[in-house]
Amino acid sequence: MRVKVCGITRIKDLQALVANSVDFAGFIFYEKSPRFAGNKIDPRSVRETTGIKKTGVFVNASIEQIQRTIADYALDFVQLHGDETPAFCAAIREAIPVIKAFRIGENVNWQTEVAPFIPVTDYFLFDTASVKGYGGTGERFNWELLATYPFDHPFFLSGGITPEQATEISELQLPALFAADVNSKFEDSPGVKNITLVEHFVKQIHSSIIK
Repeated sequence: MRVKVCGITRIKDLQALVANSVDFAGFIFYEKSPRFAGNKIDPRSVRETTGIKKTGVFVNASIEQIQRTIADYALDFVQLHGDETPAFCAAIREAIPVIKAFRIGENVNWQTEVAPFIPVTDYFLFDTASVKGYGGTGERFNWELLATYPFDHPFFLSGGITPEQATEISELQLPALFAADVNSKFEDSPGVKNITLVEHFVKQIHSSIIK
């Protein structure tokens, strides 16, 4: 089980993620987000950081903006968290692996809403649908819906994950579950991570796997 910590805005938090063997770091390039990284973290410092998969999170951005940000920050993955089409995902994926996010409400139609994106993405991410915005709301959707997920395509689980849920996540019987994506419940304030909580969560995830 991998761990992704999203909403990074400080280089010292990024370095702490590397030190704690976190697999993915998420940088939000959506200006309406309180965790917008574009004016908070130095691109060169991110470029020069190794040992972690750097993921840029975009919401209905232009191809040009995404391509420019990939170069500026030396991103390893792009996460598309808006209303992007399969064709758009395919265009981005020509240059970089793509994670396509879906906002899950009371139900989901896997075949019509999700299946068209399988050929044009590397991973899915399932987050909570909310009137508050596109993500980082701290709300959890009904994970039982994932029991009906019919594909082998790997996915990240997101949406209001708390530090106390490491064991619960590790015990989920979901073969395609690739990573846990955490954000707002691991912060002292928006974009300021509580590394102690992150460290404990990662250790629990890894120890659960070993058992």
